[in-house]
Amino acid sequence: MVELSEAAARLDLTSSGVGIAALVVFLLAYAVVIGEEYLHLRKSKPVLIAAGIIWALIGWRYAQAADAATDPATKLALTQFAEQMVRHNLLEYAELFLFLLAAMTYINSMEERGVFDALRGWLVSRGFSLRSLFWITGALAFCISPIADNLTTALLMGAVVLSVGVGNPRFVLVSLINIVVAANAGGAFSPFGDITTLMVWQKGLIPFTGFFALFLPSLVNWLVPAAIMSTAVGAGRPAPITDQMRLQPGAFVIVGLFLLTIAATVSVHQFLHLPPVLGMMTGLGALKLYGWTLQRAAIREIAVRTERHSVDSDNPFEVVSHAGAEREPFDVFKRLEKAEWDTLMFFYGVILCVGGLGAIGYLESLSQVAYGGFGATKANIAIGVLSALIDNIPVMFAVLSMQPPMDNGQWLLVTLTAGVGGSLLSIGSAAGVALMGQARGTYTFMAHLKWSWAIALGYVASIWVHFLVNGALFTGVAVR
Repeated sequence: MVELSEAAARLDLTSSGVGIAALVVFLLAYAVVIGEEYLHLRKSKPVLIAAGIIWALIGWRYAQAADAATDPATKLALTQFAEQMVRHNLLEYAELFLFLLAAMTYINSMEERGVFDALRGWLVSRGFSLRSLFWITGALAFCISPIADNLTTALLMGAVVLSVGVGNPRFVLVSLINIVVAANAGGAFSPFGDITTLMVWQKGLIPFTGFFALFLPSLVNWLVPAAIMSTAVGAGRPAPITDQMRLQPGAFVIVGLFLLTIAATVSVHQFLHLPPVLGMMTGLGALKLYGWTLQRAAIREIAVRTERHSVDSDNPFEVVSHAGAEREPFDVFKRLEKAEWDTLMFFYGVILCVGGLGAIGYLESLSQVAYGGFGATKANIAIGVLSALIDNIPVMFAVLSMQPPMDNGQWLLVTLTAGVGGSLLSIGSAAGVALMGQARGTYTFMAHLKWSWAIALGYVASIWVHFLVNGALFTGVAVR
């Protein structure tokens, strides 16, 4: 097969009718996503359609260009470019999809085994107030996300908040926003905390320990809005628990498997230089295998109960009912069914839509205008604001593709802003999108938007702290 140059095949469609039409389609789709709570239309539907339309427009334009080309090599390059770009985006989505599917399955399994109900019971029994629980869940999200990742952390802590805050939607809403901000902030100072930090680290622009310089700015980014939002929680206490909370068999083992899966995911990438999703899927396989042992044990227990009942019963024709059994045997495939499929499909649409805009040339043009016209500092701050509207992964990818000459301080600045800027809107980060699906009807775009001003204060404060504590890194010398 002929090796093709992407640069030679790429067409600049930014000012063409196809490019403008694709941009309009994308903006309309996002407008529908924003109005989800008013339209009662799942957020995945508009972006799925938009992705298909955008790539159909791109494919049609490249087919036209290929038909008009006279050189065989050029014709081949134009014919295959759109297909190669779509496949590249599909590969990115496949890794994200499988990673999320494994994480969601673990979360659902722990929920089914009563882990979050037990944690809720422990928190309530300790006498913590709602305000204390607000700070505890936020602090846990900030501390866990550098080790796991902001998305998995948000799902985990979100499940705890939904369990603790039963019957208190106001507490649930503010706590979930707090978790999104804390998880994104915590993920910004670790190479494993977010995909954007991972991309910067893989490029060799910042050493592994260099990201820790962002700890204090990240902490400020969370504490400022958290302090403001905590005033809306109130000093009440969660509803008392009337039901007896008891962990189901295998609960601790599943939690242990989840921690081992996270460790394996980090190790697979750190030491074997393989995609992190490989560790997550291996962990999912371990969960499925352990689920099989749980299922077999439950079936044997039911058989023993049935036999014992038939022996003790005076009526040999009595029908045995297992309605009194605590719950049905563990089935990992039912936990897979409960994954948030609307969120997973939404990510497909977003990645394909933004990938299409990148293929048209909009992301590259935006980066050139920003760094060429405004300078590195203003551009990097704007990158964070932009990441609240467009997924931070393609935005950071565009910056890394340009490789603008920046010192370590500026590379850390764009890492910080791209990581925490997504907290400004609920659709700006994977953590926010996932919790919108997990707490549908309570945590919405408009509900998050009401607190965006407080989050923006934290965003500005974190940038100021970065310049204050890491000023020595701003040398003005380009990093090569």
